[in-house]
Amino acid sequence: MIQAATGATAGASWPRIAPLGTDGLLVSFGDTLDEAANRAALAFRAAAQQAGLDGLCETATSLASAYLRFDPDLDAPEDFVAAVTRLAQGRDWFAESLPQGRRLWRIPCVFGGDLAPQLTEAAAAAGLTPEAAVRSIAETRLRVQTIGFAPGQPYLGALGPEWEIPRQTALTDRIPVGALCVAIRQMVLFTVSTPTGWRHVGQTAFRGFRPGADAPLVLRAGDEVIFDPVPADAYAALVAQGPAGGATAKELA
Repeated sequence: MIQAATGATAGASWPRIAPLGTDGLLVSFGDTLDEAANRAALAFRAAAQQAGLDGLCETATSLASAYLRFDPDLDAPEDFVAAVTRLAQGRDWFAESLPQGRRLWRIPCVFGGDLAPQLTEAAAAAGLTPEAAVRSIAETRLRVQTIGFAPGQPYLGALGPEWEIPRQTALTDRIPVGALCVAIRQMVLFTVSTPTGWRHVGQTAFRGFRPGADAPLVLRAGDEVIFDPVPADAYAALVAQGPAGGATAKELA
């Protein structure tokens, strides 16, 4: 049986290691989201992938944790737990840099109007005019903090403190694929059409989930994104460009 292990490298005994199912470990770097905890989770995952851990099958990150799945047929799973514990305790993950291999994306986005009808409402909740809200978003390099909820769907942050606005109390019945929505200093770029409590402030032609492609999940945790404002009459041309929707990417040093 796998027992939870704990480590202490920063603050309140973080990271913490806990079993997740019968063949997984969750290495957590905080119980609330902040930049340092997210960066630590990303750095730890990258290190775990490079550490040659015997039996490691899969890794993933959430907003402030890293998940490691191991071979359930390991003769001595406690050895895997011990190796992960040594790695977790072996350095100050909160002082680590973001891992290599990240990309900077620029994604054209129509803000407001019929395509993104909740910009004015969201801006007012943030104490901004619609124009100032667009500038605030467009001038922020947003990190892909994690991928979740739907295939390839990024949670991006963090916006400035003025964007600490709640989700809606009622759901929007349905938002389209490519919708850019905001709440709690984060943005979500939707890869599916779905109901949501996040406010729809922008619309892109970007498709972050591309079934059948060699890399169906386009964005990766740790990537950075800039949303470039474009007029509504440019949207059809962006759609015509295919699933990239006019987006470009370059490697980050």
